[in-house]
Amino acid sequence: MPKTLILCDCSGSQHLDQKAVETATGMACSKVHSGLCTHQADAARAAIAAGEAIICCQQEARVFQEIADDLGLTEPPLLDLRDRAGWSADAAPKLPKMAALVAEATLPDPGEKTVDVVSEGLCLIIGTGDVALPAAEKLRDLLSVTVLLTDQTDPPATRDFDVISGRITRASGALGQFDLRIDALRQVDPAGRGALTWTPPRDGGQTACDIILDLSGDSPLFPAPDKREGYLRADPGSLPAVADAILTASQLTGTFEKPLYVVLEPLICAHSRAEQPGCDRCLNVCPTGAIVPDGDHVAIDPMVCAGCGACAALCPSGAITYDAPAPGLMFRRIETLASAYRKAGGTAPRLLVHDAEHGAQMIRLAARFGRGLPADVIPLEVTALAGFGHAEMLAALASGFADVSILLSPKTERDALDREIPLARAIGGDDRIKLLDLLDPDGLCEALFDIPAPPAHETAPVLPMGSRRQVARLAAKALNPNADSLPLPDDAPYGAVLVDTDACTLCLSCVSLCPSGALNDNPDMPQLLFQEDACLQCGLCANICPEDAITYAPRLNLTDAVLTQQVLNEEEPFACIECGALFGVKSTVEKIVEKLAGKHSMFATSDAARMIQMCDNCRVNAQFHSDNNPFEGKARPRPRTTDDYFSKRRDH
Repeated sequence: MPKTLILCDCSGSQHLDQKAVETATGMACSKVHSGLCTHQADAARAAIAAGEAIICCQQEARVFQEIADDLGLTEPPLLDLRDRAGWSADAAPKLPKMAALVAEATLPDPGEKTVDVVSEGLCLIIGTGDVALPAAEKLRDLLSVTVLLTDQTDPPATRDFDVISGRITRASGALGQFDLRIDALRQVDPAGRGALTWTPPRDGGQTACDIILDLSGDSPLFPAPDKREGYLRADPGSLPAVADAILTASQLTGTFEKPLYVVLEPLICAHSRAEQPGCDRCLNVCPTGAIVPDGDHVAIDPMVCAGCGACAALCPSGAITYDAPAPGLMFRRIETLASAYRKAGGTAPRLLVHDAEHGAQMIRLAARFGRGLPADVIPLEVTALAGFGHAEMLAALASGFADVSILLSPKTERDALDREIPLARAIGGDDRIKLLDLLDPDGLCEALFDIPAPPAHETAPVLPMGSRRQVARLAAKALNPNADSLPLPDDAPYGAVLVDTDACTLCLSCVSLCPSGALNDNPDMPQLLFQEDACLQCGLCANICPEDAITYAPRLNLTDAVLTQQVLNEEEPFACIECGALFGVKSTVEKIVEKLAGKHSMFATSDAARMIQMCDNCRVNAQFHSDNNPFEGKARPRPRTTDDYFSKRRDH
């Protein structure tokens, strides 16, 4: 069934024209209400009961959820037209933006992939006795508590919970599956009369728990502690912080759904080959330590991954892709916003990328108390700002957006964006990619209203399809129709391999290790072939080259030549002196003969030296018929016969 927009102008505070919205969006619209959440709640109830309704109000989500619960239905989809479009000081028409937001809201939602995490309430509280023991008293009726004392406090008299003393030397895991190693471990000895005492200390204690409440005030046990689920850390000197941590810990019992943020394809990972180092972008950028080396590729712990998306943005091969949502859906959202805006009569829209917390709140505050968003600025809410890489930025420009602004959050991981934005600017233009690091809603309004946007690209918009690398190249060609090649930053994942032909011996070690197939050989001729479109600039070929003959040229070649194999180095093959078959490289064979003939014990004679110049078959044949045949064994024994048997008998 087609969906229906349930319109509300919020007590007349924004202008909505039912007919105009229907024409622009192509969707059926209700009459314009003024108080769906208050005096016209019956209309909202009827719309929810009828189904296939999109309520154009997100502020009162709780009210509409309660109505749906009363009806025994799921919460209807909500769409915020007011804060993102209607409430604006811009006098320009808001209809094109509204049409774009409606079109995006109607895209299918694939839902997120999750895995169940079970927490049985085993809680380890770390800290000094004056802080950790009172916290344990509050949690002992809700969780199975063990206190790890970090000071010299004597064992408490209570046995309502376990108390140990020691020093944590290793910690791993996340909610429901923490593992720790404790040295100098002492447990309470409950035997005997008088005050309780500690057992003798011992190293190598092992324990597991579901929740860690760290009140020690020391360095955190994990990198990016705020992103480690199940690890609660509070300043022991702040009573409100400790109380909040205790409250949060008390609720971490049961079965939880952990989103699976990324997908890994190990076969195309360019991390390593033959123990030679290659790409390490994801390892260096992961804030939580969820990514670790695993042989020729990397491994990702989904329980530790916090979903920042930085690894997927930087991965040159596409071995790691963000899956919440998948790149294809993100490209489709971008293209839908741009095309719907144009179809509704708008020109040169601007894209504002923000997160669901800080960015969305900034937009709401700017709309309520400030000038709101300009009519040509279309907001795009994403789950991971760090995962919005150069491919997504270029796709937005190629889809028709005049520029792309990324509104940072205080919690945004900057490492990936600091590499992706210069790359996107090198391809799409310095003035078209902006980074907004703002905490004031009025500052956001000033940045968007007072800075003129660049004109839209004159080229026709393109449809972003394919992998992230394919979309980036497609967008680059559309944005630079007259360019053959674009210089890129040194750490770019696009570029050429340069070979010093004087140093290269065509040993082809680089070919055997290339993870993407960019380097190849010719089975019929001594040639080193290169396909630039496939090169990841991972560094493996340069690391393995014994002659140090390989260097890189970061660039984006926009000609069709990058799709075909080019000859980087070639030489004349050597002809076998016996049969004439071509094998090896002539210069290499001649150099070996020069260095070994008559100078090495194995090639002291002329006949032995000649074998260097023979093909495989002729060399084996020559060895077999030589005087010192290495394949020659002892003479075969004579077969025994009946005469031999009778000759040794003594009974005849």
